[in-house]
Amino acid sequence: MNQKGLSILPNEKQLVIHVRDLTQKHNISLRELSRQSGIDIARLSELASGKRKRVNIDYVVRIAEALNISDIREILTLEDK
Repeated sequence: MNQKGLSILPNEKQLVIHVRDLTQKHNISLRELSRQSGIDIARLSELASGKRKRVNIDYVVRIAEALNISDIREILTLEDK
């Protein structure tokens, strides 16, 4: 698993969530994203560091709503391992 990857898919792809990029782009801290999204800061930190292997789709929706994102590709990408 890549440092920022969520999970490695069987076909040598990984789903990557861009929590750190999003917080930098939107100029907010993980703590503020946690407050706005209702996601525990520990979970966001795990997602940002790649320690969390699975992501609840509800987290993606909450992050999108908190940051007013309509294109999921700003949050998640499928990348080569």
